[in-house]
Amino acid sequence: MSLARSIKLTPPQLLTSIFGGGIIIGALLLMLPFSTTEPISWVDALFTSTSAMTVTGLAVVDTGTRFTVFGQVIIMLLIQVGGLGIMSFAVLIFIMLGKKIGYKERMVVQQALNQTNIGGVILLVKRLFIFSFLIELIALIFLAIRWVPEFGWGKGLFFSLFHSISAFNNAGFGFLSDSLMQYVGDPLINITISFLFIIGGIGFTVLADVWVKKSYKKLSLHSKLMIIGTFVINIVAMLFIFFLEYGNAKTLGSLALGDKIWASYFQAVTTRTAGFNSIDIANLTDSTAFLMIILMFIGAGSASTGGGIKLTTFIVITFAVISFIRGREDIVLLKRRLSELYVLKALAISTISIMFVFLAIFALNISEPNIPFLKLMFEVVSAFGTVGLSMGATPELSYVGRVIIIFIMFLGKIGPLTLAFSLAKPKREKIRYPNEDVLIG
Repeated sequence: MSLARSIKLTPPQLLTSIFGGGIIIGALLLMLPFSTTEPISWVDALFTSTSAMTVTGLAVVDTGTRFTVFGQVIIMLLIQVGGLGIMSFAVLIFIMLGKKIGYKERMVVQQALNQTNIGGVILLVKRLFIFSFLIELIALIFLAIRWVPEFGWGKGLFFSLFHSISAFNNAGFGFLSDSLMQYVGDPLINITISFLFIIGGIGFTVLADVWVKKSYKKLSLHSKLMIIGTFVINIVAMLFIFFLEYGNAKTLGSLALGDKIWASYFQAVTTRTAGFNSIDIANLTDSTAFLMIILMFIGAGSASTGGGIKLTTFIVITFAVISFIRGREDIVLLKRRLSELYVLKALAISTISIMFVFLAIFALNISEPNIPFLKLMFEVVSAFGTVGLSMGATPELSYVGRVIIIFIMFLGKIGPLTLAFSLAKPKREKIRYPNEDVLIG
């Protein structure tokens, strides 16, 4: 890893550069004649590569028909590298070669995995790969039970492998034009796919914590918040979607009660940046679409394959507001006091994220005047949260609109993460200025 030492960049800058380079290489590979069944434009190749590397899942061309097996393998590799992290793969290679991993490289890995401490990041990477590959392999076997009989051994296994990697990394890419709508009531597909993206989205830090401590009482505050928060938000979202869409003939209305429950569950959990859908997203009611926008913006867990501002960020801000309303000086979560630094970090991440989203929506409303506002908002938040759900507007975007979405997908994957790192170790100012209040509210 001498490259990390020779280039005079901060860890966030180096990570961003490497990530951007990976996207460019992916786009070049997808532009090769044997990657597609018919030529695609440079913008579409860049869009697809960005969507795969940022594990978003938005698509401007059909993955199952426009790309050859070679092109689909490239997309699958981009998803795996983007989900688990370029620097994580670099660390794995150097471990296998017996090379020493220096302080600068550990700093970049710390940035890539969104960790507050540099200690233990290499061990976390090792566990990350062991757990990820094991889970993907087990899921491949379960998916093959359904898809090998349906598509044959060769196609069925590749189908299962691709969807296993795509789901675990919260990418949302698939080979079927309707995503998983034809399996809306299939328990095997619903459970396996949702299990993959829930585990992938809860965060590697939580998984490692559970692996080591094996007791809920011994888990860190972060792990407890993620487990409780994930359970609560998924149940609440499922109930809302069930009742909001119950009478909608174009989504749940035409389904049997059992299928309604499966579809409500699946769409509730998939908004946590997974990107698969088992009902027609384009025909959701406005209230459900807006609920999904909120869920996509919140996103998954820190150090996970998912995006968004992160669930713990949302929880911290919520409890900070509650503490302020109740007149409490300390912010207490599960009998633990939270430092003001993390509240400021959560507010900063949320504010910057909202600014990115607003600017992208504003720009798209100028470049795409014929697409309804709600659809544009949905696509932007889906891109920023690296979700991949679409109301059908993405393929209709102009080249300018596609470039805007490319930019917001990249920012959604890199922006909040690098901001969190830059705020993790603030420099203390030597000069303190006189205090004065301003009117707020």
